[in-house]
Amino acid sequence: MIEIELDGKKVEVAEGSMVMHAADKAGTYIPHFCYHKKLSIAANCRMCLVDVEKMPKPMPACATPVAQGMIVRTKSDKAIKAQKSVMEFLLINHPLDCPICDQGGECLLQDLAVGYGASTSRYQEDKRVVFHKDVGPLISMEEMTRCIHCTRCIRFGQEVAGVMELGMIHRGEHSEITTVAGDTIDSELSGNMIDICPVGALTSKPFRYSARTWELSRRKSISPHDATGANLVVQVKNNKVLRVVPLENEEVNECWIADRDRFSYEALNSDERLTSPMLKQGGEWKAVDWQTALEYVANGLKQIKTEHGAQSIGTLASPHSTLEELYLAGALMLGLGSDNIDTRLRHAEFPAFEGVRHLGTSIASLSHLQRVLVIGSNLRKDHPLLAQRIRQSARAGCAVNAINSVVELASPNAWAMPVANTLLAASAGWAQALADVATAVATEKGVAAPAAGNATDVAKAIAQSLLGGERKAILLGNAAAHHAKASSLLALANWIGAQTGATVGYLTEAANTVGAQLVGAFPHGDGDAARAGLNAGQMLAGSLKAVLLLNNEPEFDSAAGASAKAALGRADMVVTLSPFKANLDFSDVLLPIAPFTETPGTFVNAEGRVQSFHAVVKPLGETRPAWKVLRVLANLLGLPGFEFESSQDVLGHLRGAQHAEMTHVPADKLSNATGASIDLAATGVAAPAVASIYQLDGLVRRASSLQMTADARNAASLKGVAA
Repeated sequence: MIEIELDGKKVEVAEGSMVMHAADKAGTYIPHFCYHKKLSIAANCRMCLVDVEKMPKPMPACATPVAQGMIVRTKSDKAIKAQKSVMEFLLINHPLDCPICDQGGECLLQDLAVGYGASTSRYQEDKRVVFHKDVGPLISMEEMTRCIHCTRCIRFGQEVAGVMELGMIHRGEHSEITTVAGDTIDSELSGNMIDICPVGALTSKPFRYSARTWELSRRKSISPHDATGANLVVQVKNNKVLRVVPLENEEVNECWIADRDRFSYEALNSDERLTSPMLKQGGEWKAVDWQTALEYVANGLKQIKTEHGAQSIGTLASPHSTLEELYLAGALMLGLGSDNIDTRLRHAEFPAFEGVRHLGTSIASLSHLQRVLVIGSNLRKDHPLLAQRIRQSARAGCAVNAINSVVELASPNAWAMPVANTLLAASAGWAQALADVATAVATEKGVAAPAAGNATDVAKAIAQSLLGGERKAILLGNAAAHHAKASSLLALANWIGAQTGATVGYLTEAANTVGAQLVGAFPHGDGDAARAGLNAGQMLAGSLKAVLLLNNEPEFDSAAGASAKAALGRADMVVTLSPFKANLDFSDVLLPIAPFTETPGTFVNAEGRVQSFHAVVKPLGETRPAWKVLRVLANLLGLPGFEFESSQDVLGHLRGAQHAEMTHVPADKLSNATGASIDLAATGVAAPAVASIYQLDGLVRRASSLQMTADARNAASLKGVAA
């Protein structure tokens, strides 16, 4: 550690730190534009000039290394004069259009100009004008004249997103930030450029001109999309969500969010919102009151149970539903005498429950790996925030290895990070590919392999990579989890992990995949074969008389795809609980339930972190929280054990007295261990069902701006080719 004196205070910082880091530790603010704690140091704005004793001129705090005994003054006349001079130069060409700027009220330049700017300008010449750029549906570059060339956006693309989509051309006052070739910005993390831009040069195209920052209420929430569980700040005006930005949480999403977390709010205000209960009568949909709709459902369930038995009733629930909703849906089924509930809609294999599948390590640890093997994942698109953490590891020297299909890794830069070794195989051959790696590991260690394999050159390279280093992980992606031989893949991964010292886990698909397992939202049977419930695959094949669809559209959210429509159409009654007008072709009842912004609830992310959130706006129209709808329906059916007054009561019941303050799932409930036998046969193994980045759930599918992105268009074109 090195000790310096900063504004008369002694501060200890690590060797190699900059003066800016010492100031951060001491709680001393130094004005800056180009410096960002998550990006490399550029030192090009010069706003952070400070007075360092024995230095002939002011030095940039962000790029001046500390030295033992250094004396730094951040508020001396010399420092303040230098900072004011820099501000004068920055404002020479700035348009000073604060009254009409979307960034007004939350602009770093505006704030610092108050403290360091002069009351009048000495500059008399014409200001420069920079032509606007069209870079896609998410980011607006209409006012690039405001740009102060801090290069944060460029460095973010290179270092965090992994794709240098923006660059600087020309010199001096002719410098400008652009995509150079006139391309669009297509990174799945691109919206973060808006947050880190210190001026109004990059703004949100969907939010543009919607509100002023001081008109917005800010409320905390949790992302309802992938398994990262990104922390959000939802900004609201007149009971309407107008913007979503990240809430910093170093252990989860740092200070970033994915574009689907940021822009999916558009669906909340779309024309497809379902705002009142509806019944299909004579082939036509008619709006009814809640009492009528729920009595219709309750009477229908009673009649079908009487005529066909409780096992003819089932629930298909989305793993994006809250913990409380999934528990009550399962309790409702059990109360009726049915064990037919499942959230594994895209799975092809349904093994007996052996433990709650999870990441196998902490999310934060992904930033510090030395070796990683990813199996069956389009990592960058499936899990943007987890991918950027692994990208941090790769930049620090981590060897990234992959087993995937040719289609998913057709591009050498598919993951926007260096991949040391890639074993390409059709999905039907992934078990054999893993067996090849296991064989190579076994040969290196002189032990027996768990299955017959061929130690190819690529398999040997992956094995040697995993045998080196200290911090290691084997991660199974969405396609591996949905695979017809998912248990075999896990068994092989566990063997390799045990031999190499790597953790083994799932990247997990949805916001509450772990939570769904925790509350038992799958058929159990309780050891009684006669009561063994149907899994999602069996229910989607059309074996039920009554089906409750909780927050999902089987045509898009299940492995059955379009065939689910015909299968579910054969049921006597299909009840859809959704925020949207969904499943119209085969449903008999539509019940409007609240999306994540209109209901309290809890999600459990990939690492087992329990995160609760509150509603940020009132429910739209006659929409009601799903936990409340399920509770009232259970009351109408006369089922005991549904005396909950709030979602917090449900959560408290789930936690129990010994886990009243639970922030993480207890370790004894999390397990990726499996006793499954290994099957390498590839015959008849279909490609896993995996949703593309902007088809993952009903919210992103209805977010108009996300559906105009290159990723959405590419997915649509590939689907058309496949069809």
